[in-house]
Amino acid sequence: MQPFAIAGLQLQLSGRGNNLDRIQERLGFLMSMFPWVQMAVFSELAACGSATKNAVPIPGPTEKAFQAMAARHKVWLVSGSHYEIAKDKIYNTASVINPAGEVVGRHRKLYPFLPYETGVTPGDQFLVFDVPDVGRFGVSICYDMWFPETSRQLVALGAEVLLHPTMTTTIDRDVELAIARATAATNQCFVIDINGAGDVGNGRSILVGPAGDILYQAGSSEELIPVEIDLDRVRRSRENGLRGLGQPLKSFRDSQLVYPIYHGKDRDYLATLGPLARPERGSRAGIKESRCPPSEEDTGVHEGTPSHSPSA
Repeated sequence: MQPFAIAGLQLQLSGRGNNLDRIQERLGFLMSMFPWVQMAVFSELAACGSATKNAVPIPGPTEKAFQAMAARHKVWLVSGSHYEIAKDKIYNTASVINPAGEVVGRHRKLYPFLPYETGVTPGDQFLVFDVPDVGRFGVSICYDMWFPETSRQLVALGAEVLLHPTMTTTIDRDVELAIARATAATNQCFVIDINGAGDVGNGRSILVGPAGDILYQAGSSEELIPVEIDLDRVRRSRENGLRGLGQPLKSFRDSQLVYPIYHGKDRDYLATLGPLARPERGSRAGIKESRCPPSEEDTGVHEGTPSHSPSA
């Protein structure tokens, strides 16, 4: 058995600004109640809310606050994410911090939730990191998981647990729950999918085992979710098959199939789908209405905007 204790914090937070005091208080309460927890995972955009105007530099004071929390409680922390400003670009970035308070890696969201998460630059790197004597973990952020290639790449890099902060406020949360289970099963890994509550999500965080089995699914209100997982389940499943049956990672490894789309071929149909743009009233119903010029509130990501970073 290779046990490891992870807690997801599905917190009711403000979507409008600094939530660090609340995050610090809730983490302190979690660790006082469950001192056996070794890693804590927050939801997407937990620290600073969902407005890109609240973007902060990384490294910077916000990340340092998470570093101090990690060192104080001697626990691994995944910050969820916050908007990062770097020169003239904004990224949606999660920090991974070890129990000594050191940043061991950062993940910039690969797929901003367009056409809603406007103005956010995609990342282009994959993040995996090792917890000594335990195993390898990978990080993705919300809408990343809708693209199965992202999870498969993390697993190809050795990830046994996928940590997945999300910020879904919208009616597609049930679809994400199905994606989380399918991702765990097809990659034979744990998926720790943590959503926010209140302004920053409609909850229903889910923790899934390597057979696609639900370890726990939260409700819609604030919850602290401490669980112990056994990484030997991943290794056993990948060796002997999911429930002793399919071995998809080995089949993927051994396949000689080349996917033309990944080499710039067979893309003619995709080119017919039109621009990646937010639908407007009547845009597909044949109703031609004049539309007032967009207000400031109608542009970009701001408080109340649905996204996968508000749904992120």
